[in-house]
Amino acid sequence: MNKTPALEFRDVSYVGDGGKKIVQSISWTLRAGEHWAILGPNGSGKTTLLRLACGYLWPNAGGEIYRRGKTLVNLRELRKSIGWVTSTLAAEIPEREKVIRTVVSGKFAQIGLLEGFGGDATKADYRLANRLLEQMGCAYVRDQDFGTLSQGEQQKVLIARALMTKPYLVVLDEPCAGMDPGARENFLTTLRKVGAQKKIPSMIYVTHHVEEILPLFRKTLVLREGKVLYAGRTDRVLRPGVLEELYGAPLSVVKRKGRYWSVIR
Repeated sequence: MNKTPALEFRDVSYVGDGGKKIVQSISWTLRAGEHWAILGPNGSGKTTLLRLACGYLWPNAGGEIYRRGKTLVNLRELRKSIGWVTSTLAAEIPEREKVIRTVVSGKFAQIGLLEGFGGDATKADYRLANRLLEQMGCAYVRDQDFGTLSQGEQQKVLIARALMTKPYLVVLDEPCAGMDPGARENFLTTLRKVGAQKKIPSMIYVTHHVEEILPLFRKTLVLREGKVLYAGRTDRVLRPGVLEELYGAPLSVVKRKGRYWSVIR
């Protein structure tokens, strides 16, 4: 097993506009093969943490970030090696683009596949895209327009797109935001099946909701006001009182059939 961490934050801080510290002295290590959930309310620093991890921001108030043991990286290659699927990405994909082309576009980090502009896809690229759609359980939509898909289908396609470059890390940033309960559970079922496969990249799953933290996410990072509140094994972090401490509401955590659920005290 590779002992070099996939991602390592060493005392990282970031200051935003107006001098406000958005991320404060975060030290966190994600090892190759690990899957982490990140839990926290709005304003806790989750998105900033991800942007730092993916090289869209740099620590401007101290600390260092290591990716597979290196601090200095080629940004273009970094963004190919870390797949980031955000809850807002679907709105940027051309509505009339065929799904298979949307997936292939991930190889070139393009929004909308443009041949002749670095996006000269091969037959092998299309074969891989087909396999990834099958892996995500949505091969049946390959010839549909992206804009005709349900929200859950779009998220599955975007994960397939992120996997086109064979990244070592995939970040899922609130992928279930806006989904109805049925669509969410369908999506999570697919994600659980993907997580059970061998040779998948490490995953980070960002959410507000403990019920989305599947058993495959064996470790959880809890953020509050830009600081690490808890980090470690999910079964130790998601204690009964953690939600009340995190959200300031009379909520508790219970575990049923391998899943965590929030309940009112």
